[in-house]
Amino acid sequence: MAAAEQNSGRQTIKGVFSSQNVQKIGTGTTVRRTISKMYWMAEELNPENVEVQALNTSYIPAGPKSVVPMEEFLSKYSPEPEFYVSTVYPKMQELNSTITRGEKARQAGATYSAEFEFQNALGVDEDNVKANFGLGLTYMERGESNKANDIFNRLVKLDAAFQAEHKHLFNEFGINLRKTGMQDQAIDYYERALEMTSNDENLHYNIARAYFEKGVLDKCSAHLKKALELNASHDEASKFLEFLKKHHPEQVA
Repeated sequence: MAAAEQNSGRQTIKGVFSSQNVQKIGTGTTVRRTISKMYWMAEELNPENVEVQALNTSYIPAGPKSVVPMEEFLSKYSPEPEFYVSTVYPKMQELNSTITRGEKARQAGATYSAEFEFQNALGVDEDNVKANFGLGLTYMERGESNKANDIFNRLVKLDAAFQAEHKHLFNEFGINLRKTGMQDQAIDYYERALEMTSNDENLHYNIARAYFEKGVLDKCSAHLKKALELNASHDEASKFLEFLKKHHPEQVA
């Protein structure tokens, strides 16, 4: 497990930890206690808080993350370095290798091989962002819009899908939604992204293009203007807005 040194000299918390939950079953003389153990991937955010994410049944960090106060974390969570080395790390490496094979197959045009790898990855971690993006793009490249729409509905619910680390796949997915005629989904997708970050000029430009293709020119121009507010030198947005003013002046306020 990786760990970084703090100024105090101690290592920051990062790795696999466990917690125990004690439950009483039965009543009176038949009461008995059961102890269940849960595993978590933990990372210290600051001296006061630790972020934790549960491991799923495949021992992969999955699902929502939550923040635990440092004092509570130190009292309730125990380090599991051996379990990380023997089980969690190999599982995570295996999952990453599966996704990498899927991405290479998709880029090579081997869409059925790509689908097989991405489905295997999702069998281990159904909310894996890269695997969902990859599978959605694979379906769009095959023209299977119904299946692509199912992936879209899954992705828009995942906050992690709109984080900076997935920006490349995020952009490719949105552009492909629009190019394959899924304008409504593209708009919903970009609106969801704008909930996460409203100061990205490229998001406003991309949603403007989707609105243009739907014929909703007032919203198209509004997003182009917002893109230019954020970046006055955005050449594509500037040219697009000039085109609207010239050919559709009544729609541009």
